[in-house]
Amino acid sequence: MKKTVIFVALLVIVAFVGSALAVPPGKTVEFAGGGAGKVVFDGKTHADKGLKCNDCHTKIFPMKKGGTYKMADMNTGKNCGVCHDGTKSFKTSDAANCGKCHKK
Repeated sequence: MKKTVIFVALLVIVAFVGSALAVPPGKTVEFAGGGAGKVVFDGKTHADKGLKCNDCHTKIFPMKKGGTYKMADMNTGKNCGVCHDGTKSFKTSDAANCGKCHKK
């Protein structure tokens, strides 16, 4: 009985710690952004708006690191432009918003 309790406790701890470390607070992903500066995606900013990872993965983005994304595609409603269309969130094609994603 004691071994079972210890085993279950360890499973709970591993499950909790594993899920907690899967996307740590403050995690960002950076992409080369060309002349406009690197693009910094902040998962916390999106989570604070009520989004969950699977809202975008795998519907819009694959579950893998990296990728090449073009502003022309976003401005026509692809990739980030699915939500950043001026209705759901700020519009990618509005020059006043560049600094929200691009960091020099």
